[in-house]
Amino acid sequence: MTSPSNTRSEQAEDPPSFVLRGNRFKPLTWAVMSQEQKDMTRSVLGGKRANMQGPYNVLLHSPEVGQLAQEFGAHTRFNSSLPLALNELAILMVARDWTSQFVWWAHKQIATQEGVPHDLINAIATQSPPPANLSADLELVYHFCSELIQTRVVSDLTFERARSLFKERGVVDLMATMSYYTLVCMSLNVDGYPLPDGVKPELGPKN
Repeated sequence: MTSPSNTRSEQAEDPPSFVLRGNRFKPLTWAVMSQEQKDMTRSVLGGKRANMQGPYNVLLHSPEVGQLAQEFGAHTRFNSSLPLALNELAILMVARDWTSQFVWWAHKQIATQEGVPHDLINAIATQSPPPANLSADLELVYHFCSELIQTRVVSDLTFERARSLFKERGVVDLMATMSYYTLVCMSLNVDGYPLPDGVKPELGPKN
């Protein structure tokens, strides 16, 4: 007769439902994962993202780093002090800088749903000047990210505007989002991560 504790243990080890994708980093399966990799997988699937698409197949190859990274990423995406539209704008800026096709594809959809203007998204994609008459918060995030990406610093004026509008916590949260998605873009670009079937790349070469 199977004891209740044994039943619970067996249920806990039931493999979750997921599919990993990759290129240079071949997709892992549950059967070949270490316990640390399984723990990370369960953490991602049990969180708000609830899927394993994106950088996780890469990050699983160093599961201790991957676990820290996915927790950091979840915080920057879901617990930022900035509104989601501004967070998504920052992610698109980083995706354009790295020409990360998957990040652009995934977050363009979210940014659009959150009300980031189509003409601003298109300007970022084509590396054109931003449209006039943006709201103050969108305009500031665009210029903050542009300055930091292009010059590796921000001007005193831009910093003071950001601190005035978002407070110091918001400035740090904005940088945190940019830094996490830099890791995501690096991971996917090094891997050569494939877009979903039927999806064509939208970003041209960086100027």
